[in-house]
Amino acid sequence: MLFGKTLLITGVSSGIGARTAEFAGQLGADVIGVDVREPSLASMAFIKGDLSSKSGVDEIVAQLPKRFDALCNVAGLSGATGAVGTLSVNFYGLRALSEAVAPRLREGGAIVNVASIAGYGWRANQNRALSMINVEGFPDVAEVVAGHAIQDSESYPVSKELLLLWTFRAAHLERFKSRGIRVNAVSPGPVETPILKQFRAVLGDSRVDSDISAVGRAGTPADIAPVILFLCSDGARWINGANIAADGGLEAAVNAQVLGF
Repeated sequence: MLFGKTLLITGVSSGIGARTAEFAGQLGADVIGVDVREPSLASMAFIKGDLSSKSGVDEIVAQLPKRFDALCNVAGLSGATGAVGTLSVNFYGLRALSEAVAPRLREGGAIVNVASIAGYGWRANQNRALSMINVEGFPDVAEVVAGHAIQDSESYPVSKELLLLWTFRAAHLERFKSRGIRVNAVSPGPVETPILKQFRAVLGDSRVDSDISAVGRAGTPADIAPVILFLCSDGARWINGANIAADGGLEAAVNAQVLGF
């Protein structure tokens, strides 16, 4: 379903990003990878870049081709580096890259954002999330964090709440909708990646273990990559503004608990 397409994938040096890039190549796509570290996979074009600042995003965009088919926003931080760094990469840098490449995405193309079950609380925190995504451009993130009293310990969930709410909004923004660009999200549960230990440190062992116990096992990058790539394909041409829970049923379990059914 991806034969002949060109995909831009961030976070390709490890975890979900690495498996997504590998699988995309196996499905016939050309891959342009972006990461702060060199990837082990040699069969793709690679741009060394940092999403944590406007200048970093601009440098990445300057090296991209004029046309490609999809953007997979996989890169992200666990929250261990603090609120400013986490929100800079996980939301504001991701959004800036998505907006900047919109003119380069072919009509009918796709943007896929890797969110998380950790962003489940966006409904309860909707006013805060709206306030933070209404800050346009690539803002002074330290100022935004201070203005919304975001603690380091909550920065990862907050970043994913913003990402989910922005995904729903972006699907209907003129810059994307006018060119038929679909914007969707994938929300994994706990996944066996190199930063899972960092998630344990940030979210706590009890939270992570409880989530894993609810569905029987942690996910793997191979569980998530096919969902991301499906959303990039023509097979998903009528899916827009959606969040796919690729979590073994964890969101369903949380819904049952929260809503009491």
